Amino acid sequence: QVHLVDSGGDSVQAGMSLRLSCAVDGWAESRTCMGWFREAPGKEREGVASISSDGDIQYYTDSVKGRFTISQDNAKNTLYLQMRDLKPEDTALYLCAAGPGTFCSDAYRAMRRTWYDYWGKGTQVTVSS
Repeated sequence: QVHLVDSGGDSVQAGMSLRLSCAVDGWAESRTCMGWFREAPGKEREGVASISSDGDIQYYTDSVKGRFTISQDNAKNTLYLQMRDLKPEDTALYLCAAGPGTFCSDAYRAMRRTWYDYWGKGTQVTVSS
């Protein structure tokens, strides 16, 4: 069993930065792919970024490339999402997720919620113009 607690969301103005954190309990490093997803009102949950357990493989959705960075601190069992130059369209509930690592090298699957077994409850990010 893996338990995830995400935090760091806030209300900010466009152009500002935020860093989201996801504390992971029960994380078996060698078997886990981690990801950040977001859910805006009236929209489906979409993959934002993913990272393999060794950190070597990362994927980002096109709209955040160059602005968001996913990372992890294995010693602290924590996943991060550094968000820069935030835009109003980034407004959403952000959720961290974990799943078996076998799909993490596949860009299509790594960004799809289907493959993730464990989820945080989410942290709200609101960006005003």
